[in-house]
Amino acid sequence: MEQITKPNIKLLAAGKNLTAKQMQANAGELLPEHLADMESILFVEDGECILTIKGEENTLKKGDAFVVPPAIKHQIKAITDFKGIHFMPIKIKFEFFNEVK
Repeated sequence: MEQITKPNIKLLAAGKNLTAKQMQANAGELLPEHLADMESILFVEDGECILTIKGEENTLKKGDAFVVPPAIKHQIKAITDFKGIHFMPIKIKFEFFNEVK
């Protein structure tokens, strides 16, 4: 089993209803599996990753975006050094399943 790595997260902007957070991971790192109670969008700012959702692997490259539906477990693995921007509602709540302590 691969080791789970906590992503490096930086708040980029926050408004009344929405927020944008940058997440970074190094090549080969597997981020925690999780779900959220609201829809969000992942935009790949740099690098490449695999977003596994509903058992399907989606390869995302620089400039790609993916709408992540609510209440669906998903996980990201960085193929190369990866930077993504996660656009989401301020009131979003996450549930993690294999979080790094």
